[in-house]
Amino acid sequence: MTGVNSASSPTCASGGWGRERVITASCGSFYPPLRSARPRLPSAGGADFCRMDGDQVEKMLLTKDGRKIAVDKECDGEENKSVESKVYMDYNATTPMAPEVIQTVTEAMHEAWGNPSSSYTAGRKAKEIINKARESLARMVGGRPQDIIFTSGGTEPISELSQRIQILNQNRMALGLPRILMHTDAAQMIGKGRVDGQDLGVDYLTIVGHKFYAPRIGALYVRGPGVTTPLHPMLFGGGQEQNFRPGTENTPMIAGLGKAAELVDKNSEDYEAHMKEVRDYLEERLEASFGKQRLHFNNQFPGAKRLCNTCNFSVWGPGLQGRMVLSHCKTLLASVGAACHSEKGDQPSSILLSCGIPYEVAQNALRLSVGRDTTKEDVDVIVEDLKQSVAQLEQNRVT
Repeated sequence: MTGVNSASSPTCASGGWGRERVITASCGSFYPPLRSARPRLPSAGGADFCRMDGDQVEKMLLTKDGRKIAVDKECDGEENKSVESKVYMDYNATTPMAPEVIQTVTEAMHEAWGNPSSSYTAGRKAKEIINKARESLARMVGGRPQDIIFTSGGTEPISELSQRIQILNQNRMALGLPRILMHTDAAQMIGKGRVDGQDLGVDYLTIVGHKFYAPRIGALYVRGPGVTTPLHPMLFGGGQEQNFRPGTENTPMIAGLGKAAELVDKNSEDYEAHMKEVRDYLEERLEASFGKQRLHFNNQFPGAKRLCNTCNFSVWGPGLQGRMVLSHCKTLLASVGAACHSEKGDQPSSILLSCGIPYEVAQNALRLSVGRDTTKEDVDVIVEDLKQSVAQLEQNRVT
């Protein structure tokens, strides 16, 4: 692959997560999907890339707003446009890093490569960046900088806390009943609504970066770690992270996590309002397309607060299991539920069943989750895609 600028791949400077474009070459060869997906490296104008395969030349233009214009060059030089769009609606599974986050990570890689525990310039720079990120996360969740412990993700602190809770329960039985400690996993809420550890009254709160356009690391908020609230070392080694999570810090990823927290702290209300508007429009379009009798919204309960970006629904009918419907979609990229439980196959969500959703409805469930850049146009595209998928499955049953 040969690029006309310094980028090594056409996807490394792409933008506008939510659209994936598939180009079919006119000379008989097939190119794999080229994703127009956030994050992108910002540019003043456009960025041109070329890829050659024999006599075939494919050229892409990445525009300012991140939309990708893809053009196939035929062997005789004539242009032949053959583009199929993909719409991503699985933002609860993961999110791309925001452009600002990518820029922050890249700068930290260049400027803060030193060991944060070192006293020379590069080390001090790394330490400053980590401290700034810690302050940003603390503001985002209503805590203090000393309450934030950086971790590898969400699983690590939750696993550690669950093991320690067993010990605490044994102590409660032996020594009496001390105060109850409260932990909440805020992975899905951060970036979609206000999260404040003080208002929640929690002692522990887990933060998962890849759910709010940050790198795949995490943090643990602890109300007064080791003083007000008990906390034991997750690992043993150096003295980093107040001895609770030793190991040389991953400065660039921590910097990115801090930048993502800044964006949430600054724009949370705007993010929430936009995603709610698009989610509500999605539900209106689904109801208009499938009818109230065939459509069941699985996450609408009176008095319950909903995630602003999430629509969990089922289309009534035999042979319309969620995975089957998705497998016949041509543009929609989504899931039937949580990615961490994808190994369950066609088994319906135990959460839906526990909420009183009938088995035959729960097994047809689809979970669509919109993002910061999802548009109503995207919604129109995927609703039509769902209609053709359901129609095809029903036709297959008849024939």
